Amino acid sequence: MLDSRPGTSGHASRERRVRSPARLGWPHGQDENGARGAVRRVRQGAREDTTPPPADRYDERRNQLAESALQTLGELGYARTSLREIANNSQFSHGVVHYYFANKTELIVYCVRHYKAQCVRRYDGLVAHSTTPEELLTSFAAKLVETLQLEAPMHRLWYDLRTQSMFEEPLREAVLMIDQTLEDMIWRVVSRYAELSGADVAMTPAAAYGVLDGLFQQALLGYLTAEPQEALDTMTDQVHALMPLTLRG
Repeated sequence: MLDSRPGTSGHASRERRVRSPARLGWPHGQDENGARGAVRRVRQGAREDTTPPPADRYDERRNQLAESALQTLGELGYARTSLREIANNSQFSHGVVHYYFANKTELIVYCVRHYKAQCVRRYDGLVAHSTTPEELLTSFAAKLVETLQLEAPMHRLWYDLRTQSMFEEPLREAVLMIDQTLEDMIWRVVSRYAELSGADVAMTPAAAYGVLDGLFQQALLGYLTAEPQEALDTMTDQVHALMPLTLRG
């Protein structure tokens, strides 16, 4: 009853139906070989799509991922953040994140480098345009307040990462490099302040950085855990009090 033609079995009928191009969904007039060729072309195209993008596109995408990841990292910190967590809180899939960054450490180091590279340039304008020591001091304190208010989670992430580098060797090279750029940034401010004051700097670059960075870290702690406005006001007053101590005489 499956096939009423003489000499044809049900098995043969099923075989013909399986082999039918129309039943396989091939376009009208296309045979089995043509369909297989189309499949090969689709697969080839898929392979081509997974080839690495040009260098500029690759860097652009890594920067996009870094910008997207920074918010999650700032909220959760180093220890509680995974690549999957970052992907879940962004528009990128876990596979995409893992394609551009081999592991969490690589991504976090890249993110902090990306952020700090922008951060250190914020003080160059006030160094270049201030014409008196008082003007420089006021502008510097105001900029510290501004960056603390707008980007407290990013600064918290930086201090978290710097502490973790004492325990995790893969972080150390990047942390030391970033720390040096921040020290250089502070030294440009202090050197310009000394120049405008007509005095010599009494501290080494490392000591000046240690003093002002410690002040900023204390303000950040107060801003996040105690009285935010009081922490900002105290930092402003302390910048004005401590900067003259960096000068000789």
